[in-house]
Amino acid sequence: MKISILELMGHSGVAFGTSGARGLATAMTDSVCYAYTKGFLQYLESTGELQRAGERVAVGGDFRPSTGRVIEAVCRAAEDLGYRAVNCGRVPSPAVALFGFENKIPSIMVTGSHIPDDRNGIKFNKPTGEVLKADEQGMSSQFVEVDDALFGADGNFAKPLPAHEISPVAGENYVMRYLNFLPHDALQGLRVGVYQHSAVGREVLVKIFSHLGAEVTALGWSDTFIPVDTEAIRPEDVQLAHNWAATGKYDALVSADGDSDRPLVSDEHGNWLRGDVAGILCAKSLEADSISTPVSCNTAVEKCGWFSDIRRTRIGSPFVVASMMQASAGGAKRVVGYEANGGFLLNSDIEAGGRFLRALPTRDAVIVMLGILLLAKAQGQTVSELVATLPARFTASDRLKNFATEKSAAILTKFNSGSAANDAAAIEAMFGSICGQVAALNRTDGLRITFANEEVIHLRPSGNAPEFRCYAEAGSDARAREITALALAAVAA
Repeated sequence: MKISILELMGHSGVAFGTSGARGLATAMTDSVCYAYTKGFLQYLESTGELQRAGERVAVGGDFRPSTGRVIEAVCRAAEDLGYRAVNCGRVPSPAVALFGFENKIPSIMVTGSHIPDDRNGIKFNKPTGEVLKADEQGMSSQFVEVDDALFGADGNFAKPLPAHEISPVAGENYVMRYLNFLPHDALQGLRVGVYQHSAVGREVLVKIFSHLGAEVTALGWSDTFIPVDTEAIRPEDVQLAHNWAATGKYDALVSADGDSDRPLVSDEHGNWLRGDVAGILCAKSLEADSISTPVSCNTAVEKCGWFSDIRRTRIGSPFVVASMMQASAGGAKRVVGYEANGGFLLNSDIEAGGRFLRALPTRDAVIVMLGILLLAKAQGQTVSELVATLPARFTASDRLKNFATEKSAAILTKFNSGSAANDAAAIEAMFGSICGQVAALNRTDGLRITFANEEVIHLRPSGNAPEFRCYAEAGSDARAREITALALAAVAA
């Protein structure tokens, strides 16, 4: 029977859009995953980006318990449309995407990223790059054929599917991407602890750093899935890093989230760097001439004076990708993008010493880790000394949960009267006791308020949950966290 993807979005409990599909693992039944995969591939057919029956579709996944089942549903959907599914196994998201981009084929990653393991997701990539906002309507408007006989009453396959043979090529290519670009002794003399937990790229990190000459110690392996979030680091992970660093054995610690596309990098004291600080340092290491980054990220990127072209975008990698594409079209030669969660995207081929690092315009964790360590080594600095070369700007963020969308809209409307003077007066009535007078407003994504003392409050309703988010920036970490707490308290009052 024919199923409308738009209707399935409405009743399945599994969101579907530019970020892929995501929901509770119980809601992500085989039939839902099957239908969404068909919808994505049919959309590519409709745009002419996928033309040949028998073409390959790359599929990979993370270590969460439901991933293997979803991989098989995705593979079966691709094959029922006449394509050849390549099961890349449990490898990082950027490894699957790289394999797809290099071979000009679609790639699909089964992952819930950093969210708990009772949930999962599917991330879709076109043969040429990430899915963008412009693709969303075309994907959701598809009608797909689903054979009822395939599935039982619970929405899962009526009969077990034979597992697809795993191809190691995508994972191997991702490792060699860096080993072929850098000298074999690039990290010689550095001592690196790899916090492995349940990150799908845990062995990849050990391989890359070891082969580049670092003294590597594997730490914190976990057989159960741990939802490590690079933007909201768990207190347990903060403590672990400090404990490991206290031994004096490491120049840095590195880790990643579940699908290993977003990095964690610590200094020698075990302090995890915020993603937008790590992004600035990686961009400097790559000698970027154009940076695209969301409006919520640290203004140290402007204040440091290192970069000639800085483009602020809405929050979300599709907006960063679109901005990078515009920069490249405008003639920039070393185009990068990064997000507050540490995701780093490379839109240009980079040449160094006659070797090339090809563009990878999707979130990649390894490039950030290497960029920071290579820059510190080149400048003869520790990681903490390298961070100290940046202007003292600190960011923090938090959210109000179960905050109705209507309430969020009403708050932003209150500060958007059409009169700049009235807006400033309304903002100062709510936040003036926290940060003082308003200096500038930015409505690129939500409302970003810069005060005369250069402190920042950025208000933004969540795009996919009943939550109200606040980002703050100040001259110290403690002050940024204080502003966030006070601002959210004022909103909730």
